[in-house]
Amino acid sequence: MDENELKHVVEAALLAAGRPLTMDRLVELFAARGSAPDRAIIKRVIDTLAAEYQSRGIELKEVATGYRIQVKRSMSDWLQPLWEERAPRYTRALLETLALIAYRQPITRAEIEEVRGVVVSTNIVRTLLERNWVRVVGHRDVPGKPAMFGTTKDFLDYFGLKKLEELPTLADIKDGLPELSPQTDLIDSLEADDEAAQPVPLADSTDEAADSADGSGAVAFDDEDEDKDDGSELEGPDLLDTRTEAREA
Repeated sequence: MDENELKHVVEAALLAAGRPLTMDRLVELFAARGSAPDRAIIKRVIDTLAAEYQSRGIELKEVATGYRIQVKRSMSDWLQPLWEERAPRYTRALLETLALIAYRQPITRAEIEEVRGVVVSTNIVRTLLERNWVRVVGHRDVPGKPAMFGTTKDFLDYFGLKKLEELPTLADIKDGLPELSPQTDLIDSLEADDEAAQPVPLADSTDEAADSADGSGAVAFDDEDEDKDDGSELEGPDLLDTRTEAREA
């Protein structure tokens, strides 16, 4: 099989899969036919496709769980009429909680509440766990052994990231999104924590707790907790400009 034919197969596979494909999965596709090309050749084909898409309305991008073909963000407004379902809406409280977990993981519920100054509601934590954006990664080695939360590969995929290092810096967020002025206090707190960050001891945790997507058995929630924010809603994909990538995931 020449590289041009190989490119067509890889392109078709990425379009047909409906989810990111790893290099291993792509190799398996060819191995099933008895002739798996070298990984370096497949990677070269992927790079060629990515270059060809640069002048088009789609792109080939590597995210946390593999490679995928997706619509470019610049096409989002044009394609909006094609999306009949309404984009999910998230409260400001949920987005702030998610940001704290993403930038300060591993972090406990009490530590989130300390930074935000309000109680983290049960619904917020449950929603993040059910969407598999966060998981219990261990327990703080202090009295009570509180559960600590971290982000997942699904979180990275949803926001079009390959690794956590690709998250925008706090300075970029504050300078680039002046319309989010209510969040400047939160960002200032995160930046202050950067300067005072210390290594965090972890208590032993079971594999089940570390891998749990719903937190079952790893952390208890108080159903009577209430988030004392104003409850205003924001569209997650609109706010972060990731609707297109999320729908193509």
